[in-house]
Amino acid sequence: MQIYLAPMEGVMDDVMRDLLTRRGNFDLCMTEFVRVSDGLLPNRVFRRYCPELALGGKTPSGTPVRIQLLGQDPELLAENAARAISLGSQGIDLNFGCPAKTVNKSRGGAILLQSTAQIERIVASVRAAIPSSSQLSVKIRLGWEDCQLAEDNALAIEGAGANSLIIHGRTKAQGYLPPADWRRIGKIRSHLKIPVIANGDIWSPDDYRQCRDESGCDDIMLGRGALRMPNLAAQIKGANRGVKIPPDDWQAIKIELGYFYRLTMRSRNRAYFANRTKQWLAQLALRHPKAKEAFNRIRKLTSDQEIVRVLWQHSSDLI
Repeated sequence: MQIYLAPMEGVMDDVMRDLLTRRGNFDLCMTEFVRVSDGLLPNRVFRRYCPELALGGKTPSGTPVRIQLLGQDPELLAENAARAISLGSQGIDLNFGCPAKTVNKSRGGAILLQSTAQIERIVASVRAAIPSSSQLSVKIRLGWEDCQLAEDNALAIEGAGANSLIIHGRTKAQGYLPPADWRRIGKIRSHLKIPVIANGDIWSPDDYRQCRDESGCDDIMLGRGALRMPNLAAQIKGANRGVKIPPDDWQAIKIELGYFYRLTMRSRNRAYFANRTKQWLAQLALRHPKAKEAFNRIRKLTSDQEIVRVLWQHSSDLI
């Protein structure tokens, strides 16, 4: 089995990828989407979204990182995909799943699920522009308002040359409302020869087993589940080997928060430490009561040092 780390916009930057992959249980990461709308992007844009390019396209712990592109113009996406590969991206991922209104208004993300022909043109153009040895993955949802085009879209993606397909088990209209439809992922998978990776509502090893049984997918992508439980990938892989790995307790989470602080202070996103910490604690709070207490203590704070003082009492604990 393989576990991918999801490309969550505004969340899964290089700091979070480093933090979550250093335990060695993720097999691949995607970057936050790089929007392609007007010409060939400068190299610095790719390096900003994927600082791991300086490490050969891998996180410091060695997990491959794949640049995700979002757009609607086949030629522009192809041109930028070729550039990303030349800079060291470990393949290309195409985003046809983003449900954000601002993205969809510009004809990017999930809105393209309404146009099978456009999806096919994009995938074919990108496939032709990058080396045959480079992996091309595509991320979709089940559809826009319904699933009527799900199989058509998937078959078009496969026929145009994608190496794998990641399916989030909801339509755009469903947003993130539970439950994810793993059985529908399985129905799509039954029509394809390329690997299908299931995504959505996997919060525990038991969820993984149920998803695998319903979808037939051995491989999965984790997003919010990994944020709420940083060792979820380890738990799932352990259970797959018959080894029970306990969930992280609050003490382990505090260590991860300290690591997050140190990494962020050295990164391009250091100015966002306060907001990113609150954002992550809000997710952690859904699994850890003490994280909820911590979030409530810092939610009105704006100073990095005040947040550090409240969470750890002495900033020297983190240095």
